[in-house]
Amino acid sequence: MSEERLQKILARAGIASRRKAEELIREGLVTINGRVAELGEKADPEHDAIKVDGKRIHPSTGHRYLLLNKPKGFMSTLSDPEGRPTVVDFVPPGMRKALMPVGRLDFNTEGLLLLTDDGELAQRIAHPSSGCTKTYEVKVKGRPTDADIDRLQSGVVLDGRRTAPCRIVPRGSGVAKRRGPRTDEDDGENTWWIVELGEGRNRQIREMFYRIGHGVQKLRRVAIGPLRDPHLPLGGLRELTEQEVEKLNRAATRPKKLVPAKRAPKKAPKGEETGAPKRAARKPAGKESRTSRPAKSVARKPTSRSGRSGAPKSRSGAPKRAGGGPRRGTRGRG
Repeated sequence: MSEERLQKILARAGIASRRKAEELIREGLVTINGRVAELGEKADPEHDAIKVDGKRIHPSTGHRYLLLNKPKGFMSTLSDPEGRPTVVDFVPPGMRKALMPVGRLDFNTEGLLLLTDDGELAQRIAHPSSGCTKTYEVKVKGRPTDADIDRLQSGVVLDGRRTAPCRIVPRGSGVAKRRGPRTDEDDGENTWWIVELGEGRNRQIREMFYRIGHGVQKLRRVAIGPLRDPHLPLGGLRELTEQEVEKLNRAATRPKKLVPAKRAPKKAPKGEETGAPKRAARKPAGKESRTSRPAKSVARKPTSRSGRSGAPKSRSGAPKRAGGGPRRGTRGRG
């Protein structure tokens, strides 16, 4: 086997992610053939004795990929200092070696969680730059306005840093429908939403909806990239198929940019299409409609008493003299 970077070997062995492996190397906890290793160094696990904190590692040629539908009330860690139950409790003892949860679901959140000993894939799935989106169903109190949802999609400031753009649509819309039976629907005071995130900060969805005054009442993850299983019961555990692992690898390699959902235009009143010219009503053939009859002529009133247009005229056509008497001429005067 050819030489590889030490952090990659540790990740492939399921010791830690690449980033965590780099920290172990910096802290001097990793040795190669008895000497302290340096960051960026390469080794061959078949010929070199690589140890972490005094224990030799043996990178596995095959990895294990488990999908768990996590219930509420369990920590997404290997152990908990407070003694609370963890997701490892669902894994049989013979399958726990080098397993680690990929990302986290908080104590009161349920849904799909990947456990694997493939540290390299785990790092790529969990990192925001990989583009492996996570999809959640969220039940919130009340009905947020379109302006509130647009604000969340564009990003809000949490802990001094703006969240990345996300996608939020009402559950049951044509954009994102959940497969399988559904037992809980919107009621008069609460609504369900589908949220797609490219990043996964601590309690991000809960904090986002809290900022707009609509607290989260239920939260569950229903997809990790292309990985879905609506028929896996709460607490259920199964191994991924080869096809599912290939899809996850592709999703974690090709970055995906989330585009906020656009609001559908409001429907115009019946018979009035927005943006379309109105058509004139057809007239029945052979019949004259009432509205098409010529209007009655109205006699124009005279504008003045002078001989201008509109003034009364005599029979000869000359304008009448004001006063009504015949016009006197100059002839006949003696």
